[in-house]
Amino acid sequence: MTEETAGFDKKPDVPADVGEQAAAGQAASDKEAAPGSPAAGDAQAPESTEGDVSAQDMAETEGAAQEQGEASGKGTGDELEAARAALNERTQDLQRLQAEFQNYRRRVERDRAAVKEIAVANLLTELLPVLDDIGRARDHGELVGGFKSVAESLETVVAKMGLMQFGKEGEPFDPTVHEALMHSYSPDVTETTCVQILQPGYRIGERTIRPARVGVAEPQPGAKGEGASEAQAAEEENGGPDEG
Repeated sequence: MTEETAGFDKKPDVPADVGEQAAAGQAASDKEAAPGSPAAGDAQAPESTEGDVSAQDMAETEGAAQEQGEASGKGTGDELEAARAALNERTQDLQRLQAEFQNYRRRVERDRAAVKEIAVANLLTELLPVLDDIGRARDHGELVGGFKSVAESLETVVAKMGLMQFGKEGEPFDPTVHEALMHSYSPDVTETTCVQILQPGYRIGERTIRPARVGVAEPQPGAKGEGASEAQAAEEENGGPDEG
């Protein structure tokens, strides 16, 4: 039992040159690995290349951005000119519309005044027979009492509305405002004259709503020739015209 088993307490015999061979192999491996170190640099080369490419891309991006900025500035200038042109056009349109509106307003006011004048003239035209009756009653002395007050009030109202009476005896005959109903000759006139007012005329402003109806008289035929003969006879009696 105390006897030791053969082979267990003894170390295996290792040749002495085995350690030297292992060291030599390790040195060879390190020597081979040393030349390969540039390969690692080669492996890092793509990173450097990628850095160069990124710088180039950045430069191109900056150039594109600058060109885009210039194009944008040019586009902004064109848009500004277009906006100014549109503003001028709209301003002209507004001025034209304003002028048209002013003309329209003046035309409406003129038409309104004309319509008012026509309405007043139509109303007063219907009252003219009443005014004629009042005038005849006054001429015959029948305009008295309450009837006189009503007549005067009516005449005052129509005068405020712009009605004016015209036509007097002795004024020259004017066919635009007179209507001749009677005609005669008279040695007392030198031109066609209104010698009798049958119905007075009426106007509103410059508009005549009824001409004056009158009797006219003209100079007698030959009266002018006789006057010339008498003047010639008077000159002969005086010895003719004076000689210069």
